[in-house]
Amino acid sequence: MSLTIYGIPASRAVRPLWAAIELGLSFEHVNLPYQGGATRSPNFLAVNPNGHIPAVVDRRSSGQEVVVWESMACALYIARHHGQPDGHSITPADAGEDADALRWSFWAVTETESDALTVLMHRMVMPADRRKPELAEAAEKRLAAPLRVIEQHLEKQRDQAQGYLAAARFTVADLCVASVLNWARPARELMAAHPLTHDWIVRCIERPAHQTVKARGA
Repeated sequence: MSLTIYGIPASRAVRPLWAAIELGLSFEHVNLPYQGGATRSPNFLAVNPNGHIPAVVDRRSSGQEVVVWESMACALYIARHHGQPDGHSITPADAGEDADALRWSFWAVTETESDALTVLMHRMVMPADRRKPELAEAAEKRLAAPLRVIEQHLEKQRDQAQGYLAAARFTVADLCVASVLNWARPARELMAAHPLTHDWIVRCIERPAHQTVKARGA
């Protein structure tokens, strides 16, 4: 069995890379950038004809070769098929945790990802003369509603002595959602208004596995 993950850490490929490192897996990392045409080469298009990173190729002991696209799908696949549902790892331990991982991951994409990326780009990443604060402000206003949802959920989890989205421990649900909401952290007022969410994001991204992924891209 061998696992290959395509994509640079400073991209959505952080999600499958983070999952694999959390699980202590051995894998090949193809440090493929999304710029410069690398994802349009014939070799990579044979893996993902959409021409986007990340992608995962899992060559299983049965001889089957499984190809996964889309960052959330890649991370969820790795957790489900390469981890143990033992209640200790990031792998969902039961149907309830699996449902939480699925619903929160899809929620992050549909409800928050576009606006979180806008905040990141126009508050931090883009050169100052190209930033449009009005776009960031509008995105932050839209993010207030979904952040209220996760803030309320984390408050409920705290009251039940469960400090993470799906359980008392860090799971792939936290990994997927924190990888998105971390982009919104430059929105200081928004974060201040949702302190449980901000604290949870920081706890997630400060995990050693995430720091290892970041070091790969340094």
